[in-house]
Amino acid sequence: MFSLPRALSPALLPITTFTLRSLSTAGLLLIADGTALAAAGLVSVYVRLIFDGQFAPLLYWQLSPLVGGMLLAYGAAGLYRVGISPVDELRRLCITTTTLYLSLGAVVFLLREGVTYSRGIFLMAWGLSIVLVWVGRILLRQLCARQPWWGYPVLVLGAGKTGEMVVRALKRQPALGLKPIAILDDDPAKQSEVEGVPVMGKLSLAPYMARELGVSHAIVAMPGVPREQLLRILEQYAHTFPHLLMVPDLFGFASLWVSTKDLGGMLGLEIRQRLLLPGPRLTKAILDRALTVLVGILTLPLLALITLLVWCDSPGPIFYGHQRLGQNARPFTAWKFRSMVTNGEQALEQFLMANPDHRQEWEEERKLKWDPRVTRTGRFLRRTSLDELPQLWNVLRGEMSLVGPRPIVGDEIRYYADTFELYKRVLPGITGLWQVSGRSDVTYGERVNLDAYYVRNWSVWLDVYILTKTIGAVLRGDGAY
Repeated sequence: MFSLPRALSPALLPITTFTLRSLSTAGLLLIADGTALAAAGLVSVYVRLIFDGQFAPLLYWQLSPLVGGMLLAYGAAGLYRVGISPVDELRRLCITTTTLYLSLGAVVFLLREGVTYSRGIFLMAWGLSIVLVWVGRILLRQLCARQPWWGYPVLVLGAGKTGEMVVRALKRQPALGLKPIAILDDDPAKQSEVEGVPVMGKLSLAPYMARELGVSHAIVAMPGVPREQLLRILEQYAHTFPHLLMVPDLFGFASLWVSTKDLGGMLGLEIRQRLLLPGPRLTKAILDRALTVLVGILTLPLLALITLLVWCDSPGPIFYGHQRLGQNARPFTAWKFRSMVTNGEQALEQFLMANPDHRQEWEEERKLKWDPRVTRTGRFLRRTSLDELPQLWNVLRGEMSLVGPRPIVGDEIRYYADTFELYKRVLPGITGLWQVSGRSDVTYGERVNLDAYYVRNWSVWLDVYILTKTIGAVLRGDGAY
């Protein structure tokens, strides 16, 4: 019978319970999905019934067993696995749900039941199924992801810099469902802890921990290890852990849409930066124009109200145009509702001279948490990001995109260094990953990395994910000032 050293055993006491209860993660997701699908069907049926529907609801209740079939399809699509990215989850959810509803429509048509069933109900149920299932999953993770019983325990093999990055990433994103519970490394100098996760001992402990504690997931985070030694480790522990993930030494490359290829027995990784291809560029341009026209029409009353507020709050123009760098580093004027006093530069310099402790904050981040130039209306507009609505005009002119890297000025090029060549190949966006990752609370270096990540990993699904997350970030006012 395996037993850990007495000094280490107390640290692992909660892990067994954690392992036994972690299966509830998939169960809760199943319950949430089933509830959302049933709600989508009920709402669609009774909304149609309210609007002069001539049918008996029992006709549609007979289709309720299809909810079970849809849950099985979600499982086959991998929607109950841990570690799936939110963007990939959205893609799989949309494709699977749409395929199922199209198949159901085809069966109804072939059975000549099209007259009996309402097309409006099917269309409404299709859209609501996607929305409610996704929202339900988001809410469930917000409630449960940080609980000790959520997700699955994972061992991290390697306590070097890569191992530390893995632990920090998983701790920062508990919704992924991979909970690092211990780190193993053969280097005795690294026997400490990372982000509260203990380094328990040598790699040879891995099989015992897997067997005695029921740990089925492990991450090999040792890219600097010689090839022969790394192959031995992978072959040895591939029989120990049903789920063994290797982190390669490819930091900075695309990660969302990398696919594996078999090259005559050799492992190949296909990396395509889709946003740099003509087809995806056209798709993104069409999406930008269509959504911009729709949002512009819907927000016309709001635009008129903001115009009145800005005009009444302080003297000066309604709009403010600032020179920014666009695609291919071409300068353009990015428009906003004016949120500052007209003598802003003078007010800023006077404030920094009177408060030298804020000068370093300004020089490092180019932002101040309390900016003396901002008006009362401007503070509200900035907190809600409504000051950026006039940039819809920039999108229509082809100077910006709805989603993209943060528009910068010429002085900021030095902060981007080598990634500026990547940055200038695409249009800057009204919103982006930095907007949904804390906005002004994100450090400048993190903003640069997020911009590079977006360009390398772009897809329509990533844009949809960012747009929906932006709504939540704006409503909460995350990191806005």
